[in-house]
Amino acid sequence: MTQDTPMNRQFRLAARPVGLPQAADWQRTEEPLAPLADGAVRVRVQYLSLDPAMRGWMNEGKSYIRPVAIGETMRAGGVGVVVESTSPHLAVGDTVGGMFGVQDYWTGPVDAAAAAAMKIDPSLAPAPKWLNILGMPGMTAYFGLTDVGQPKAGETVVVSAAAGAVGATVGQVAKQLGCRAVGIAGGADKCRYVVEELGFDACIDYKAGPVAAGLKEHCPQGVDVYFDNVGGDILDAVLARINRKARIVICGAISQYNNTTPVQGPANYLSLLVNRARMEGMVVLDYLPRYPEGVQRLGAWLQAGAIKSREHVVDGFERFPEALTMLFEGKNFGKLVLKIDDRAA
Repeated sequence: MTQDTPMNRQFRLAARPVGLPQAADWQRTEEPLAPLADGAVRVRVQYLSLDPAMRGWMNEGKSYIRPVAIGETMRAGGVGVVVESTSPHLAVGDTVGGMFGVQDYWTGPVDAAAAAAMKIDPSLAPAPKWLNILGMPGMTAYFGLTDVGQPKAGETVVVSAAAGAVGATVGQVAKQLGCRAVGIAGGADKCRYVVEELGFDACIDYKAGPVAAGLKEHCPQGVDVYFDNVGGDILDAVLARINRKARIVICGAISQYNNTTPVQGPANYLSLLVNRARMEGMVVLDYLPRYPEGVQRLGAWLQAGAIKSREHVVDGFERFPEALTMLFEGKNFGKLVLKIDDRAA
């Protein structure tokens, strides 16, 4: 190692959180970069995506993806620039996206079969938007709504966490498909944003009164598609208003992720039977081969100004633990992104 060898800062999982992640659950480490192997690339990470799914990845137990191991760099999606390459598939200077982890540099093999770092087009949209509408949240919204929710023009689509990264895109795509879009969000400012800026038909403020009353007011003809990001009481309230043959997309349950008691299941699940409705979970990783399709459709709407993408950027690698906590306390407004500073550049 020479004096000029770059150091790689990392946040590693030190303990499995009980409830909301705490400072003691993280270990901040720093180590020199190793020489690059043949067929590999080194990416200087610029932005990291902070997502509700990260809380589930910290738990031990079977899930759709293996848990982050104790002592392992925390998993996170990111965007960065290739700074070294011995692979014919990516060149120095290419902008790429991938599951890079909470660190300054990601190093790994890249070949035609395993695109761990996928080249993206920064001329289509700035880097943070590739972690939002053109990244995992946007693909979750697009494929979850169109493939699982299967909305038809004229139907009513309801989405919870409507001011968040996934929810905001769900409602906007629903409008592009000719549907009535009703959001559920927390606080007057978020509801105003959802209606006035994103173009939803209505938004229910769950902090201002019962969601059931808001659904009765804004969905007088019932709910045809519900895109669920929160679970809990809000899921129950919507189940009480669904129409015959309704489709419920289970994307997430952020209201339950930090529980220290068993997860609350839907008490109104018999509404699925009465209404011959369908509830189906979706995981965006199942749609990786179709990402180009989603990027093309959403990118076209974005460039045409038909849909919007809002990012809440927190500046500084060292702020990762507090930034992640913001996500679960609802303090972010828009897609939460961590900008990595250039100390290790």
